[in-house]
Amino acid sequence: MPSKLPTDINVELLLPYYPTGKFKVALKGLHKRNTYNDIIDTEIVDDEIMYVSVGRNSIYNSLPEYIFHPIDRFDNIPDYQAKERYQEEIDKQEEEMRKAYLFFAPVDVLLLHLRSEVRQKLEPLADTNTVLQNILGDNLTDEQRQNRFIRQLIPLLPSCKYIRGNRTLITLMLRKVFMEEGLSMKPKNTTCRFTDEEPRYENRLDMTLGECYVGNIYSESVSSYEVYYWSDDECTENFLKVIDEIEQLRLFVKDYFLSVEEDLVFDIHHDEPPLRLSDEVFYNYLNYNTNI
Repeated sequence: MPSKLPTDINVELLLPYYPTGKFKVALKGLHKRNTYNDIIDTEIVDDEIMYVSVGRNSIYNSLPEYIFHPIDRFDNIPDYQAKERYQEEIDKQEEEMRKAYLFFAPVDVLLLHLRSEVRQKLEPLADTNTVLQNILGDNLTDEQRQNRFIRQLIPLLPSCKYIRGNRTLITLMLRKVFMEEGLSMKPKNTTCRFTDEEPRYENRLDMTLGECYVGNIYSESVSSYEVYYWSDDECTENFLKVIDEIEQLRLFVKDYFLSVEEDLVFDIHHDEPPLRLSDEVFYNYLNYNTNI
C-alpha cells in the first residue's frame, strides 16, 4: 500500500483508516505540504503498524533557537580543535533537537488529530460545494429554497458561469429537473412582443438606419420550453401551485443562468384532445364512427 500512495496525498486523509496505535507519525520539518510530498516516507513494521514521515514542521521549528540551543555554540573554538569540537557540538545539537521533538511530539500529534477531525467535518461541505452554494445563493428566499424545482438547481450554482448562456446545457439542465418531477419538456423557438415603457432613441447624425426604430413595441426571439403537465389527471388546485413553482424556477434561471438581456418562457399545456359530446364533424377511428 505505501508504494501506491499518490505523492500529493494529505496525511490527514489516511488517519481515519487506521485504528489508534497502528499509525505512527514523525515530523521531519521540511514543510512541503503546501506544494507536494506531504508524506515523505512510509514503513510497515510487524505487518500492522504504519510509520509515516511527514514533511511538516513541529512546534519546535516555530520557536526561537536559543530556547533549546546556545546561540554561541560554535564561537571561540580554537583552530587546532576545530574538527573535533565542531563534530562534538553538532552531536550535542542533534541530541538537543531529538529531545525537543520528543517533548513537543504529544502536542504535535494532538494537533494532527484535530486537523483530521476538522477535515472530516468539512469534507461533506467541500465535496458538495455547500459553502459556495450558500455564498452564491445568499439572497434566495425561504420560498425559493423550498421550491422542488429550484432545490435541484442549487448544487449547480458554483458552475453557473460555465452554464450561463449555453442553450444546450440549460436545456439539459431543465429537462432533468422536470423529468425528476414526472414532467416532460422540449425546447422551441418563440418570438415574443415586448413593450418599452421608456424608449430611448439615437440622436446622432451619423447613425445608420439599422440603429433606429419607430415605436416602443418590438419583437425578439426568446428561449421557450414546452412543459407537458397533464396526463390523466384533471386540473385541480394543485395545478396553480405548480404554475407558481415553475414561475419561481423561471425567475431563478434568469437570475443565475441567463444573461441580462435574455428572457425565458415556459409554455405549459397538454396534448389531450378535448371531450366531444356532440358536434357536426364525424370522427372515424380505425374505420369506426365513435362520435357520440
